[in-house]
Amino acid sequence: MSPKHRAPLLIVGLLLSGSGATIARAQVPGEGFRDCANCPEMVVLPGGSFLMGADSDAPAERPAHEVTLASFAVARTEVTRAQYAAYVEDTGRGAPGPCLTDVNRDGRWQYEADRGWADPGFPSGDTYPVTCMNWADASDFAAWLAQETGKPYRLLSEAEYEYALRGGTTTEYWWGDDKDAMCRYANGPDAHVMSLFPRWTGGAACEDGHDFLAPVASYQPNGYGLHDMAGNAWEWTADCFVTGYLVQPRDGSAYDNGHQCGWRTTRGGSFGYAVGDFRSAQRNWAIAPYMRGADVGFRVARDL
Repeated sequence: MSPKHRAPLLIVGLLLSGSGATIARAQVPGEGFRDCANCPEMVVLPGGSFLMGADSDAPAERPAHEVTLASFAVARTEVTRAQYAAYVEDTGRGAPGPCLTDVNRDGRWQYEADRGWADPGFPSGDTYPVTCMNWADASDFAAWLAQETGKPYRLLSEAEYEYALRGGTTTEYWWGDDKDAMCRYANGPDAHVMSLFPRWTGGAACEDGHDFLAPVASYQPNGYGLHDMAGNAWEWTADCFVTGYLVQPRDGSAYDNGHQCGWRTTRGGSFGYAVGDFRSAQRNWAIAPYMRGADVGFRVARDL
């Protein structure tokens, strides 16, 4: 089934760099801009309302409810290793090991002290998503980017993530209802990966060309021009995780329970998880905020 798109709203705004130089004039959703030469490319998303969650068998996704968001910008791709390296060079900080990975490619993930963002134990490079990130690593990068540019960069809220992931669609996955159509749109557990790890389940009956991490933007973008919102690497959001949607704001802002926040939500699935985790309504709390995993990264958002 083809994705069901709503007509985008028109946005007009003059977006400036941190130095005061005009980078781009974003007029419609999907147009991109950068606040500095090495900053992530940001895409303007329209404000609007959407139905978040699902009245499914999963208690974490219930109830489906309407959320109304203001316009905001989101990175076109996951933060790359090259972008994170610029942060490390500027600050002298960076996510250390250990990182949970599978260096032997045998399906048995374990912590490796000598693995981290520069070498996650899987094929990587400057254009790949930076992984081996815990929640604080992702938040620190966003705070640094805000300081460098003078612009309000941050992590996406969970509502913003689902809104951006759906790209105006209401189908099970952002590309439709057929999980086996995944390979044009996302890096996930394809038929070849299933042959490598025969005990795995939940794969797609197609081949996407990558067994592990893939360079960002290797697959088709969604309706908002965003890549890898599903698949490749899990992405941290700003929210504290609670089961269901009884206490979260309905304005798209993050739910943050302060010091009582034991878990943060990741979204989008990864190459090492079942395709069902690529569903637009799916939520994941099983990655502890302190954990660094070779399939866990992030992207940034920015207020307009």
